[in-house]
Amino acid sequence: MASDIEIAQSIQPENIKKIAEKAGISEDRLQMYGTNKAKVDAHSFKDAKRKGKLILVTAISPTPAGEGKTTVGIGLNDALNVIGKNSIVAIREPSMGPVFGMKGGAAGGGYSQVIPMEDINLHFTGDLHAIGAANNLLAAMIDNHIHQGNALNIDVKRVTWKRVLDMNDRQLRDIVGGLGNHGSGIPREDGFEITAASEVMAILCLSTDLMDLKQRLGNIVIGYDCSNAPIKASQLHAQGAMAAILKDAIKPNLVQTLAHNPAFVHGGPFANIAHGCSSLTGTDLALKLGDYVVTEAGFGGDLGAEKFLDIVAPKLGQTPDATVVVATVRALKMHGGLGKDELDNEDLDALKKGMPNLLRHVHNMHEVYGLSTVVAINKFPTDIDAEVELVKQQCKEQGIEAVPIDVWGKGGEGATELAEEVVKLTEQPSDFHKLYDVEEPIADKIEKVATKIYGADGISLSAKAKTEIKRLDKNGFGKLPICIAKTQYSFSTNKNLLGAPTGFKVPVVDVKVSAGAGFVLVSTGSIMTMPGLPKVPAAENIDVTEDGKITGLF
Repeated sequence: MASDIEIAQSIQPENIKKIAEKAGISEDRLQMYGTNKAKVDAHSFKDAKRKGKLILVTAISPTPAGEGKTTVGIGLNDALNVIGKNSIVAIREPSMGPVFGMKGGAAGGGYSQVIPMEDINLHFTGDLHAIGAANNLLAAMIDNHIHQGNALNIDVKRVTWKRVLDMNDRQLRDIVGGLGNHGSGIPREDGFEITAASEVMAILCLSTDLMDLKQRLGNIVIGYDCSNAPIKASQLHAQGAMAAILKDAIKPNLVQTLAHNPAFVHGGPFANIAHGCSSLTGTDLALKLGDYVVTEAGFGGDLGAEKFLDIVAPKLGQTPDATVVVATVRALKMHGGLGKDELDNEDLDALKKGMPNLLRHVHNMHEVYGLSTVVAINKFPTDIDAEVELVKQQCKEQGIEAVPIDVWGKGGEGATELAEEVVKLTEQPSDFHKLYDVEEPIADKIEKVATKIYGADGISLSAKAKTEIKRLDKNGFGKLPICIAKTQYSFSTNKNLLGAPTGFKVPVVDVKVSAGAGFVLVSTGSIMTMPGLPKVPAAENIDVTEDGKITGLF
């Protein structure tokens, strides 16, 4: 069986100018990066009206068995084009850290990929490097300000801004900088986060244009002074230079699917430690160019989809016309207690035990948010017909259609039935319900997400969290939406509680403001913002040949 990279390299891409023309983008609006990728001047479309129906792809809680949410999103987009619809996909760009770690590539799979997948998974158009440079410029200006006399009276023990790197490197989580002689700066504890976790990434993805980006960068709270007042990046006069670094990064990236359909791949915040959705500019542009737009949200519906609906959609000014929840039989059997080496065997009992995970995600999308919802059963060759039928039957009992698809093996042709169902759902009247009002107290907003989406009995606030909530309220940040950092593997904060656990509370360890991004970040435990590499990292299998051909990339 051919690998993802072998399949991707077997398809000759069309010139990106032709893809742009298909999308309705003239050549003068392109910033070329070779012949198969380009940035688009989204600002030149600022007066264009949206015409697209928005389709959100989310999934069950992820497992080592794999769910294939990105693969399904790309395949659904191709399927919509197969049935004669003008559809564009808008998805996130990968971080190199997980690519070299244990996740591997993140540009889809099989015959449902965006290309050039090697570029997209590695440096692409340099967006993540630009984000890292802007983030680290601010960090350098903070420490320089302190070194040069500290006119703002910054409390060196309350600097909350960290440096970033687009790589998994546990060694950098906690460091001490400024060692050496006086000219080497002020010694203080510091640390690194992965670039995808940077607030600059969130800001880039939530900004409407370059000037909005610059203003948001100025609003970043980098720490507090000795009287506990917040210090913003604008007080260091950093926002202009940061925006200059990001002037091209904010432009959406145009590539193509293996079926030569337009795709925007832009922005890449993680959903377990950030908001987990692709850029506002990319999605907005797609909605102006396509009759249908397929976008995805990171990890399961309790993380990425919740944040899309509560953070992104209000800023986008549009809610999904349909939602797709992706599941695999294999993953559901893992939620039912099977080990990864037991998944090839038929086990209806394990599947029944795992189904509550899917049904809770479906309930959240359909009942809590009021969205038209369909389940996509992403099929593996080892799936048993009786198992697929059980998933369909239990979803049917909840009033939801579950459609088997094979986009890995057949591309868009393997999801035409799903595409037809999605089109039908988008034509139904919208009945979207907000989960919470941003005017509510921070603790109440957290509790609503915990009880209504996670299925928790409530929340428990640490003493530190209570103190920080009071501080945020005092400083005028209490009316922002919340972004909860939580394990992606469970509805709870315990990654080992699979399925649809009950009888638990969500511990709120800490809260901090991401004032530039426009949300309050809520920590529920030891969520690593700088991942580490596994014992055998994927990097060991990645190589390049003499002629520059990359191998082993998933």
